[in-house]
Amino acid sequence: MIRVSVVVPEDIPRLFEIENEAISPSWSIDALMSECHRDDSIFLVATHEAVVVGFCILRCTVEDEGELLMIAVDKAFRRRGTANILLQAAISCAASKSIKSVFLEVRESNEAAIALYAKHGFRKVGQRKDYYSSPVEDALLMSWSRNSDM
Repeated sequence: MIRVSVVVPEDIPRLFEIENEAISPSWSIDALMSECHRDDSIFLVATHEAVVVGFCILRCTVEDEGELLMIAVDKAFRRRGTANILLQAAISCAASKSIKSVFLEVRESNEAAIALYAKHGFRKVGQRKDYYSSPVEDALLMSWSRNSDM
């Protein structure tokens, strides 16, 4: 069973491993640690039998808006609902903080992530040319609002 909780500093080395495997380019361990201490960040970790298997970061940006910065899941736990659970928990936390809309960028080729976001009511609202590096790729800009179905 997957459990979701707020990240603690001791989780960061494992999160860094997961992120390096899943995301390119990845954040530094210092950037993850810094995010852990931000008051405007919803930083959640997923565990299975006390082992960290994924995480997500949603930052409250202005007034009632947020930005989903990242979801990363250990390779062994992909396609098992972990990202779905994390995203649902992040949206619930955001709603409890009066966040009414959430934005994100996603690699245009990341069909699994796009499908996950769409399942939770995110809609494509734009595109960012050459947004990603390693490799260079466009990003889709997606948006969720509390009026959307989750």
